[in-house]
Formats: sequence, C-alpha cells, structure tokens
Amino acid sequence: RIKASGLKLQLCTNETQATRENFVRKLRALGFDISVAEVTAPAPAACRLLRERGLRPHLLVHDDLVPEFAEVDKTNPNCVVLGDAAENFTYENLNEAFRLLIGMEKPVLISLGKGRYYKETDGLKLDVGAYMKALEYACDVQAEVVGKPAKRFFESALAELGVPPEQ
Repeated sequence: RIKASGLKLQLCTNETQATRENFVRKLRALGFDISVAEVTAPAPAACRLLRERGLRPHLLVHDDLVPEFAEVDKTNPNCVVLGDAAENFTYENLNEAFRLLIGMEKPVLISLGKGRYYKETDGLKLDVGAYMKALEYACDVQAEVVGKPAKRFFESALAELGVPPEQ
C-alpha cells in the first residue's frame, strides 16, 4: 500500500552480519516486494562516510559483510571500521585494531552500531557496542556510530531517497 500510494519508501536495518543483497533475499522469501535500493544499512552508510572523508578502513566486521566494502580503498588504513564481527572478535583481531588506532595521530573509529548484546537461538551474545567501548577506552577516542539510532544513519537513508530532512 505504501508503494501504491506513491510515497518514497526506505527500510532501515541495523543488520551488520550480511550484505543488503542477502537481507533483501530473506525479506523476499517472506513475501516482501523490496529491492536493495530500498534498504539502508550501516555498512553502506559507513562507505558513504569513508568516501566523503577520504578514509581507508581497516575492517573488523563479519566475513559476510566484507562485500559491502568492495568499492572502498583499504590500503594503508587510516581508520578502523567495527561491526558485529561475531567469530572474528578474537583477541588478535581486536589487538590489531587497537594497535592501528593507538598509532594514529588522530584516531578514527567508526562503529556500525552500539548494541550491548543480542539473543540468538543458542543464547545471548555480546554485540558490537561492547567491543567499541573497549577500543574507545584503550585508545581514548570517541567512536562515530553510523547505525541506528545515530542521526548520520538516518541522514544516509534520506540521501539514498533524495529527500531533504525537512521533508
């Protein structure tokens, strides 16, 4: 009905363990008529920020999310992008992100979310926010959050729609 009304539609998700393509595939299997262009997620919002500021990320994200960053220059990283890396949240990987950040004159930490934990079928799991806080504390840096509920996330959705915030 929303599409039939002529209103513009943009779904906002905090999904950071899968690409938008995979997310849309799941929604279509549930009967939703939705396209990738109609989905705003933290990774594309982060990519927009990286391009705008000429940043080259070191990624600590879920393996299934890496394709979202295919068009971003990752050579000689000058920032760290943190997502729900699940099994990639190892001491070695966190320490590598820490070393990169602590070695920067002006460290830049971009987080795809700030959730504390979430529930899966096998129980509660730490979310990206816990790891974000650890890196913030260790590096004395404030993360820039690009997922919900950050203002920048919703600005990204509006930019994808081509609609100014006042509308």
